[in-house]
Amino acid sequence: MRFSTQTLLLQLGVVLLVVLLSGAVHGWLVYGRIGDEAENQALTLARTVASDPDVRADVQAISKEEGTPPAPVLAAGPLQAAAEAARLRTGALFVVITDETGLRLAHPDPARLGELVSTDPSMALSGQEVTTRNTGTLGPSAGAKVPVHAPGSGNGPAAIVGEVSVGYSMESLGQSLARDIVPIALTAGGALLAGVLASFLLRRRLQRLTLGLEPEEISTLVHDQVAVLQGVDDGVIGISADGRITVFNAAAGRLLDLPDATGQRWSEAAVPARLKQLTQPAARDARAVELVAGGRVLVASARKAWHRKEDLGWVVMLRDRTELQQLTRQLDAVGTMSTALRAQRHEFANQLHTIAGFMSIGQHEQARDYLARLAATGPLKFPVEQAELLQDPYLQAFVGAKGVEADERGVALRIGPETLVRGHVADPQDVTTVLGNLIDNAVNAAVAGSAAERWVELELLDDPDDGGTLHIVVGDSGDGLGKLDPEAVFAEGFTTSQQASGQTPEHPARAGGGHGLGLALVRQLARRRGGDVRVLEAGTAGGPGAVFMATIPGVMGRKTETRKDSSG
Repeated sequence: MRFSTQTLLLQLGVVLLVVLLSGAVHGWLVYGRIGDEAENQALTLARTVASDPDVRADVQAISKEEGTPPAPVLAAGPLQAAAEAARLRTGALFVVITDETGLRLAHPDPARLGELVSTDPSMALSGQEVTTRNTGTLGPSAGAKVPVHAPGSGNGPAAIVGEVSVGYSMESLGQSLARDIVPIALTAGGALLAGVLASFLLRRRLQRLTLGLEPEEISTLVHDQVAVLQGVDDGVIGISADGRITVFNAAAGRLLDLPDATGQRWSEAAVPARLKQLTQPAARDARAVELVAGGRVLVASARKAWHRKEDLGWVVMLRDRTELQQLTRQLDAVGTMSTALRAQRHEFANQLHTIAGFMSIGQHEQARDYLARLAATGPLKFPVEQAELLQDPYLQAFVGAKGVEADERGVALRIGPETLVRGHVADPQDVTTVLGNLIDNAVNAAVAGSAAERWVELELLDDPDDGGTLHIVVGDSGDGLGKLDPEAVFAEGFTTSQQASGQTPEHPARAGGGHGLGLALVRQLARRRGGDVRVLEAGTAGGPGAVFMATIPGVMGRKTETRKDSSG
């Protein structure tokens, strides 16, 4: 039997028991009240008959005689007439008059006149007035016994010459109770009906609230939910149909860098705005978007939850793609440098052939001059002006590779004269992410710009004494930001790339890596380290374009430390 059915039957049983007990107690009280009223009425009638002077005189006269008159004489006597008149007038079951020995002088049944009464008259004959409920010759009754005093003898015990017994039938009391019990029964029936209806409504509500599940099933679901939600690496957020967060697992808090938000209104939760847009009524179900939150690149999707035809709300899934983005950036850098190395392979071959030619014809002096020129320009000849200002090999290789990419797109990448890097890169991953995004954005802006000469200028300055801070300034020959708010370009999902968003030339183009995630990501990365990325100049149409500045603490180390580490 289902739990809801058991609950319904239990409620019905409780309601029925309460109604029956209440009705029985009320009926018993009513029956007692009617019996008390009958006893009082019998006592009043008995007193009235016993105080009648004629009755007192007649009883005294018979008591003085020797023996008791025969029944026919008593039946025709005045006592029988007076007793019957009182009985008929009041509707009593009986009005009995006895002498001082308990013999009947008046009785509704004339055949029983002169006989001893069936109930003990001693208390009344001793001068006490009593009320009784007993069963006599005429059936069960509620009555009273009152002593009859001789005329003129006062009320003392010595003057008692008989007693009067009056009774009302218990059957008539039952009829009175039946009349009074009808409202009680109707009330009890109404209460029972209301209880049954309330029990059915409660059962339906219980089934609706528990989705028709039994308590054992609910307990199992809770255990499974805790095990699953806390055991997965993906973030899970459950939003009820009324817009309140009901599920917020630990992974969601870690990915969003937020405390447990269970119980909060979804519209008021401190989550990214793009995440809330996924649960708008017009949002497409299960549409996945990339966003930046807590310094991480997340892929978020939302799905509408239904149980049969009941709307349960939304389920939002969060997956971390930060490491994948970082690996992609690193692979892009490696691929870029590999492409640059392959492009230089022929140049190395030509240089070696030239040196071999000088040596074979004995032109040793010219060979030495040629080698000196090669040493002055570095081992690789990237198309980057003043690359020798970057003393760190990693930065030289990375910027050189970016220079090859820019040169293929018709953009000259050059190093500004204020560049000075004396230390070594201690955190290549963050430097690659920030520097690569800024250079890519600048190259895109230079390509989309209207200037005849396309260029990107890069200046880097490190400060190993200030926590290993690296300062980066990147400018380009593009058309600048125009009327765009400088802070708007750092908004998550913002992109002005003509290829990505189809904007017109009147709105200059700058595209971040990942179509709207690049600048937002590098700013959060820099701020997480205590630095920042901001716009120094918005630029002008026709060039020069916008100038971005990044400050990244803790990514540079001293060159002496590098040598010590490399030597063992």
